Amino acid sequence: MNRTKALRGAKIVIENWMCLKEGDRLLIVTDSGHKEEAELLKQIAEEAGSKPDIMVVQTKGKLVGVYFDANPFAFSDYDYIIGATDYSLVTTLAAKYAIREGKKFLSLPLHTNDGRSMLEYDFMMCDTDRSRTEAQALIKKLQNAHIIHITTAAGTDIYFYKKDRQAKFFNGKVHDCDGYSSASIEVYIPVQEDRTHGTLVADGSYGYAGRIVTPFSIVFSHGKITEIENSESGNILKHFIDEYKDDKMYTAGEFGIGLNPLSHCDGNCYIEDESSLGTVHIGLGRNLALGGIWEASGHFDLTIKKPDVYADGFKIIHSGKIII
Repeated sequence: MNRTKALRGAKIVIENWMCLKEGDRLLIVTDSGHKEEAELLKQIAEEAGSKPDIMVVQTKGKLVGVYFDANPFAFSDYDYIIGATDYSLVTTLAAKYAIREGKKFLSLPLHTNDGRSMLEYDFMMCDTDRSRTEAQALIKKLQNAHIIHITTAAGTDIYFYKKDRQAKFFNGKVHDCDGYSSASIEVYIPVQEDRTHGTLVADGSYGYAGRIVTPFSIVFSHGKITEIENSESGNILKHFIDEYKDDKMYTAGEFGIGLNPLSHCDGNCYIEDESSLGTVHIGLGRNLALGGIWEASGHFDLTIKKPDVYADGFKIIHSGKIII
């Protein structure tokens, strides 16, 4: 780990995104693979005068959230929580209850595929004020729309429905985002779980599983994946989902738009991929903490490049460029 760059990232998290002050009680949840990063976060938090603790979870990988579903009040003793494990904790019941109780939660999944710490990545330096302004402009167009239509030159032609669902944003800063945020700089919508239909041609990344080398098609009907192209790339996705051992992971629960101009969709870092300006992503699985109703054993995103995006027929993104 490049300690200098990782320390820069830790300072951004504690000082800019969490805005910790003296006396704030902070819990940093991590796993055995990210103890060093957790210690950096704790160091910066202590320098800010807060009272940080580190919790090291035993379960790693996709099922890290199981404990926090079984113990929904695990965060009750803290004012601020950072989920700094390999996989995201933001969709767990413990995160949901903490947010409902007025606590501040930051989703900071540290999974990378290139051996670097996510705290080292330059995308951490995104201008949060600019991203907030861009997000709010998009939300104005999305908020009253009922149907989101996505097409791409690669062949994507898919519809999402959002009746009574709110469009919101993440920009890192917990105080900007209803008390919880994510390192993923994005606008997101917890779409209706039984309405998504059409064909998605995945050509960006599989989320945690890395870059998609050869684009492949995925068919959705009534919200659920009904067909994945029988190809090497398609089989990677099938295998990844099957590892969750939960059929509910085949359901689309989120539509998101990346807003970070410093991010690159190269498959090296899950959070960087879905944050990349000019991409959209489809979240599969659980969406409870995003404002939806779908319960599943996890959540991950498929990223698509250079989309055209329509909100009730009004074009808001052209070939990956925001045009409103």
